[in-house]
Amino acid sequence: MTKRKTLFLIIFIILSLIAFKVPISKIIGSEQSFTLFELIGPLGGMFLGPLFGALSIFSVKVINIITTNQNLDLLTAIRFLPMMFAAVYFGMRGKKLSIVFPICIILFLAHPIGQKAWPYALVWLIPFVAALGKKRLILNSLGTTFSAHAIGSTIFLYAFGLTPQIWLSLIPIVLIERGVFALGIWASYLALNTILDKITDIEKVNIFKPLVNKDYLISLKFFKFHA
Repeated sequence: MTKRKTLFLIIFIILSLIAFKVPISKIIGSEQSFTLFELIGPLGGMFLGPLFGALSIFSVKVINIITTNQNLDLLTAIRFLPMMFAAVYFGMRGKKLSIVFPICIILFLAHPIGQKAWPYALVWLIPFVAALGKKRLILNSLGTTFSAHAIGSTIFLYAFGLTPQIWLSLIPIVLIERGVFALGIWASYLALNTILDKITDIEKVNIFKPLVNKDYLISLKFFKFHA
């Protein structure tokens, strides 16, 4: 791990811990909430690479649990994997990880409750198709948030069940929620990547220059070819 990635990882973890304190919406069937971290967390995969992006997620989760004196219950532990995978998905250039969507569909439909709520699993066909255009930032963002959702929902189904009626009632909520999250990830990365590009013109900050992705800077070229 390079010096620049180590330093950026520390900065990113601090920003992510702050984002953890900003709730967005309640998780259905839980007392916990989605936070701004759902939008910021996956970005580490693009800046640091898939491996260290996942490491940043893990570090933030552990630090947050320790500093807030949380109990490491089942739901808290479950929420590690979806976000870690989302960071890996966001940072991976290829389309291989899109296999997670049909796998989650199969696992969901293999469960007795999932069989009665089968339309719910079909929403994961959206990011599976979107993966064909992963170079577009918005489609990559869509796949990223849905990868976390697919893994989280599948684990949640096997761990807690819920009724088929609840799963079915969540479909419109999921579509709106993940659409908003995708736009949030898209805008957050575009903004941070562009800001990082600008501030790396400063001599003492230019160490971070290699972390900037030139394809995703606010410009007419970006909106034409990579948005």
